[in-house]
Amino acid sequence: MATSRILGPDGQPIKMPDLQTPQTAHLTALQRELQSHPTRGLTPSRLAHILDAAENGDLTAQFELFEDMEEKDGHIASEMNKRRRACILEWEVVPPQKSPSAAEQKAAAQLDELLQEVPDFEDVLFDVTDAIGKGFACLEIEWHRVEGFWLPKTITHRPQSWFTLHRGYRQELRLRTHAMHEGVLGEPLRPFGWITHVHKAKSGYLERSALFRQLVWTYLFKNYSVGDLAEFLEIYGIPLRVGKYPSSASEAEKLTLLRALAAIGHNAAGIVPEGMLMEFHDAATGDPKAFELMMNWCERNQSKVILGATLTSGADGKASTNALGQIHNEVRKDLRDADVRQLNTTLTRDLVYAVAALNGLAPDGPRRSPQFQLNAQETEDLTAYAEALPKLVGIGVQPTVKWAHEKLGIPMPQEGEPVLQQPAQPMPFGLAGLRAAWPADAPLAALAAATPGAAATPPQAMAQQLAAGAAPAVTGWLAQIRALVERAQSLDDIRNGLEQLLPDMTLDQYAAAMAQALAAAQLAGRYEVLQEAGGLGDG
Repeated sequence: MATSRILGPDGQPIKMPDLQTPQTAHLTALQRELQSHPTRGLTPSRLAHILDAAENGDLTAQFELFEDMEEKDGHIASEMNKRRRACILEWEVVPPQKSPSAAEQKAAAQLDELLQEVPDFEDVLFDVTDAIGKGFACLEIEWHRVEGFWLPKTITHRPQSWFTLHRGYRQELRLRTHAMHEGVLGEPLRPFGWITHVHKAKSGYLERSALFRQLVWTYLFKNYSVGDLAEFLEIYGIPLRVGKYPSSASEAEKLTLLRALAAIGHNAAGIVPEGMLMEFHDAATGDPKAFELMMNWCERNQSKVILGATLTSGADGKASTNALGQIHNEVRKDLRDADVRQLNTTLTRDLVYAVAALNGLAPDGPRRSPQFQLNAQETEDLTAYAEALPKLVGIGVQPTVKWAHEKLGIPMPQEGEPVLQQPAQPMPFGLAGLRAAWPADAPLAALAAATPGAAATPPQAMAQQLAAGAAPAVTGWLAQIRALVERAQSLDDIRNGLEQLLPDMTLDQYAAAMAQALAAAQLAGRYEVLQEAGGLGDG
């Protein structure tokens, strides 16, 4: 079979003809297998036997047990669904983290566009997270060419019971066949043919790292408690019904009475021959709390194992508080972030690099390949950052625009993409607008500013003299303009009013004040020159 110069994740050349044919296509025996449902009649001894067989490489019964647990126990299914769905996030393909070149950035953008075309990719993400509970998940890839690019045609989840482990290779998954390869039973998985996600709930061998192995005993105990509770209710929950018949009753009459008792118990209706009696006795007393206590303990333990806490799944109304709920939610986020990091690694290795290598977008191999990235960044409070960022920038902090966008959860705009802008603030109409734009004392205050409590210098005396001289004219003008604005109903009213006021606004007072100011400025200039020349003393 012809090989390629393209190297797989293991560094070995791949076989191009294998890409278009799924590896399991010829394994018809596996596809026709029916599960044995080991939870039927499950006992402690049988459970121990199933776990021991898995440690010897036979994973079939263990993973069939896991399937039954998730199917039959609503609490386990609900908690696992919470944890798995938390990993279904927005994603992107990004260039290598350290100093990406322009070519690497272009390759990442092209790969992102190609993978966006994979149909039902959210389902792929969900199938990969099946490894969280069962230790590993294998998804088979079937390839095809689309417009000159190699792309996944289908990505199909395969049951964990299809795979096996060899005692000497306890970390290597192989298809469960009867063929021997290099002295080891089972068929090795083809490079670029599988997404193999291994999720370790604990350190150790692969067959013992599944999260569900920590749940099997609580599942068994809870199953026993549910059965005992059902039997308890059957015995003690229904009143006892007793029928009495006369000594002369025939066998047919006795059967009629028995059928009537049964009908009354289930249908609340029945008929009996005249002369026969029915008595209803109170149900025997009993307390089902012991069974409920055991079931609740099992469910709390399961929630702790799956979500790391109990308050994220249910509250008892006693010890549950908002503060404790927030703490437990942070624990859940830590688990989510850990799951996401493992998923990013697997999808980068088995999917992104595969697409990149087949399409010539990873010339430097896996080390500089684009990376798959699920966005688990929590968005920050926009109000808090809107207040804090201007202050931080004001004291010299230099946050990047990219960092701010990531923190706020706002994507960077693409080239040519319209963006929101701050709207122009319209000037308020009327007196309020005039006061906002031109405070009454703004011109005079600027002119009359002087150092309080100190002797006025010639420039300061000049400013005070100019302010005092101009005040009558300026104050009179502003008073007339304000009165006009208050009366006006439109801009036309203001324009026409100003035209009428202009002839009455004399500049004589203002001109006299400016003349005095110029004279004072001339004297002040002479004073400063003489002082610099030493012609005047300090007294």
